[in-house]
Amino acid sequence: MEIFLDALLGAILITGLVIIMMMLLEYINVTSGGRMATSLGRSRFGQVVLGGLLGVLPGCIGGFACVSLYSHGMLSFGALVAMMIASSGDEAFVMLAMFPGKALLIFAALLAVCILAGLLVDAFPKGKKAAGDECDHHFDIHGGHHGIDASWKNLKKPSWQRIVLLAGTAAFIAALALGLLEHDHEHAAGGLQIFDEYWVNLVFAVCSLFVLWFTAVAGEHFVQDHLWNHVIKKHFISIFLWSFGALLVIGLAMHWFDLESLVKGNIPFMILLAVLIGLIPESGPHLIFVTLFASGVIPFSVMMASCISQDGHASLPLLAQSKAGFVKAKLINALVAALVGYALFFAGI
Repeated sequence: MEIFLDALLGAILITGLVIIMMMLLEYINVTSGGRMATSLGRSRFGQVVLGGLLGVLPGCIGGFACVSLYSHGMLSFGALVAMMIASSGDEAFVMLAMFPGKALLIFAALLAVCILAGLLVDAFPKGKKAAGDECDHHFDIHGGHHGIDASWKNLKKPSWQRIVLLAGTAAFIAALALGLLEHDHEHAAGGLQIFDEYWVNLVFAVCSLFVLWFTAVAGEHFVQDHLWNHVIKKHFISIFLWSFGALLVIGLAMHWFDLESLVKGNIPFMILLAVLIGLIPESGPHLIFVTLFASGVIPFSVMMASCISQDGHASLPLLAQSKAGFVKAKLINALVAALVGYALFFAGI
């Protein structure tokens, strides 16, 4: 029961932090009119760097924008590969929630690897670019050309979605401020130690106040289409279930087995497993590696292999319009992930 409750509290905390970050990023993207993803470099190097920067953005915004730009011939294939290497999907939010300092180092390493790989890919004869505009709707969703239409008058007749968002955000702020989501790390989940930086929770409590404000004053379009339909409906349940499942499985495994010794004796296999699971174009299964890394069970080499190989669902629009391009890019990702992962392993990292 103790392990179950610890996993439940952890899942609630992770889900809350991730949703707050997603809502903040949605607000920034909408208020910028989508321009955060439309400034292109003229040189091939600039395109690859742009692809990497779009990919390293947490979530799917940068990835969808990159695929849309690539489909119109505005970015090279190397830039697309760079995006997919740098992107960690929704797991990037979870990493920022669970180990923010290490997450920033991982993002920096991913950016360096993706730029080098993207430039190498573009050094070879270019393949035929994908054509079509099937991905445009993804880009428009995040572009947000309507703004948020902020006004306190929007609270006069709030929709039930706005009320739920306000109540949920307020409850999360209260839980953070009162420490209701904290737990005893020394006895929880067989020693699973995450969320040790209490200051992170305080920072997110402040950020949540800002989310509470723009949720209250935003126009109905922003609340319905951006906050509810995109963030809550598409991400909330899956993030909670995958987080809870991963924490519960790892907690039980660490309680009943010497998981650390078992895994550390099979790092080469774990790297291969991380690469193969990374081929799945969806967020969720990769959270097991995030949880293992947060608990100190797997080393940096396995974590990097997982992050490089997987890109959440940022590449799904590419699969819809160019199956050959999708397969080619994913195979390059897997190859780079294996090379980097095993290189770090042999270096003792």
